[in-house]
Amino acid sequence: RVVTLVNLRAYWRFFVVIRRFSPLIVAYWRDRKRFFVVGGSRDVDEATQRDRAEILLDTLLTLGPTFIKLGQLLSTRPDVLPPAYIEVLEGLQDDVPPAGWEESKPVLEAELGPVDETFDDFDTESISGASLGQVYTATYQGDDVAVKVRRPGIETLVEADLRAITWSLPIVKQFIGGGRAFSIENLSEEFAKTIREEMDYRREREMLEEIRANFADNDRIRIPTAYESASGPRVLTMEYVGGTKISRIDELDAAGLDRTAIAETLQEVYLQMIVDDGVFHADPHPGNLAVADDGTVIFYDFGMSGRVDPFIQEKIIDFYVAVARQDTDAILDTLISMGTLSPNVDRDVMGEVMELAIADARGEQIEQYRVNQIIEQVESTIYEFPLRLPRNLALVLRVATVVEGVCVTLDPEFDFIATATDYLEAEGYYEQTARELAQGAATQLQRTTESLFTVPPKAESFLDRANRGDLHVDVTIEDESRVLDKLAMRIAYSVLLAVGVLSATILYSFANEWRLAAVVLVLAAPLAVALYRSFRNKRTLPGNPQFTRQGMRERQNE
Repeated sequence: RVVTLVNLRAYWRFFVVIRRFSPLIVAYWRDRKRFFVVGGSRDVDEATQRDRAEILLDTLLTLGPTFIKLGQLLSTRPDVLPPAYIEVLEGLQDDVPPAGWEESKPVLEAELGPVDETFDDFDTESISGASLGQVYTATYQGDDVAVKVRRPGIETLVEADLRAITWSLPIVKQFIGGGRAFSIENLSEEFAKTIREEMDYRREREMLEEIRANFADNDRIRIPTAYESASGPRVLTMEYVGGTKISRIDELDAAGLDRTAIAETLQEVYLQMIVDDGVFHADPHPGNLAVADDGTVIFYDFGMSGRVDPFIQEKIIDFYVAVARQDTDAILDTLISMGTLSPNVDRDVMGEVMELAIADARGEQIEQYRVNQIIEQVESTIYEFPLRLPRNLALVLRVATVVEGVCVTLDPEFDFIATATDYLEAEGYYEQTARELAQGAATQLQRTTESLFTVPPKAESFLDRANRGDLHVDVTIEDESRVLDKLAMRIAYSVLLAVGVLSATILYSFANEWRLAAVVLVLAAPLAVALYRSFRNKRTLPGNPQFTRQGMRERQNE
C-alpha cells in the first residue's frame, strides 16, 4: 500500500516538476538553437542569467522540502550551474514553517513512548523548522536537551520526489552537453544518497559520536552529546548547548572574541576531519555553527555528514602541499588524478586560473588586467567542460565552499593557505611528501638508466625493419591547437641547444679551445632564449572580473 502511494505521488510530482521547470527548459533550448530546430546559439548576459536564477529559486521553494535541499546542493556545484545561478541559490536557507505539535507528537511517541513518561519537561513550541525535521527543547534526566523530530509524512514525499527527479533526468540531459550530463547524473545519485542518510537519525547519532570521539582532546570545539536511550530512526535527543551564531559579527566583537582565531579553528577542524579522520560534518553553514563565551566553536546538526576514502585523503594532501608551494603543474596533476579535471584541459589557461585563485585565497590585491584576462572565460566555461565532480568529492567541495564563506565573514582577509600550510607542517605531511618525491625521483632515475641500455637495441631492431621495408605505420592525427608543432619546435630547440653545449664542452675540455667554445655558446644562446619563451608563452583571454575577493570588496564599497 505504501509503495502504491509513493508511485501515485511520484507520477503526480513528475508532471508538477516538468510543468514548473518547463519555462527554464524552453529558454535554455532557445539559447542553444535560436529557433528551436534551426539557427545558431544566442548569447545570454549575466542579467538574464540572474533573472532565470530567481525563477529557479522560486520554483524550488514552491516544490517544497526535497527541492529546497536540492537547491542547497546545486549552490555548491559550479560544474552544474553558471556563477550567476550559484550566487542566487547561495541564499537558499533550509528554513520552512514547522509542522504543528499535533502532527509531530505521534512521530515522537511512536519512537519513544508517551512524552510525559520519557521527558521531565517538554516545550511543544519548536525552536527551529527545517525541510526534513524540526527541533524542540526539553529536559531529560535532569539535563537540558534538544530533541530533533522528523517531519511527519516526509518519507513518502521524498521518495516520490526522488523518483520524479530520476524520471526527469533523461529529459534534462537532452538539453545539455556531455560534461554537465555527467555532473547532473552524478549529482542526482549523490543527492538521493545524501537525503536518505539525512532522514535516518540513527546514522546521524553514530556519525556525531564518532566525530565527537575524534575531537575528545580538543578544547577549542564542542560537539553535543547524544542520548541513545531517547533516540531512534526518527528522533534524536542531544545535549542542548547555547551560543552566539557564528555569523553575528557584532555580537562576537561585543564579547571580545578573536574572529581570526575562530576562523583558524574552524578551518583546522575541517582539515583534521577530512585529511586525518576521514569522517566529517558536511553542513557547516552559519545556522549549524555557534561560538561560546570563551571562543569555543559549537557544532550542530550532523545529519549531512560524510566519509573520505584514503585515496582522496592522499590527493587532498598533495593538493594542499602543491597550493602552499604555488606549484600549478602539481595542482593540475592532482586534480586530474582525482577525476576533477579532464586530462584534456587547457593547462596554460587553468594554470593561470590557479595562480589567480591562490592569490585571491591569500587575500592579495590582484592586478586588474589579469582578472580581466581570465575570470570571465573561466566562469562561463568551468561548468561546461573542464571541471567534473565525482560523487566522493562533491560533499568535500561543499564543505570547502561553505567553510570559506564562513571564514571570510569572520575575517575578510583570512589566509586559507597559510592556515592549511601551518596545519600540514605541524602534522608532518611536508616531510612525508618530500620522502615520496625522493622515492619517485629514485624510481625515475632507475627507469632512465634502464632505458639507456634497452633503447639502443630496440632502436637498432626498428631501423633494421625499416631498412628491409617491412615496417608499416598508419597514423591519423588531428592537431587543431598545433600542440605537435609546438612540441616539435621545443624538441628541435632542445636538441640543437644540447649539441651546442656539448660541442663547447668538448672544445674546452679536450682541445683547450676556450675562444671557439665561447663562440659556440654565444651561437647557442638564441636557442636557449627561444626554448625558454616557448614554455613561458601564455594565452591571453578577454573577460570581466566577477567573484574575486577584490571584486567583492569593490562591490561592497559601491
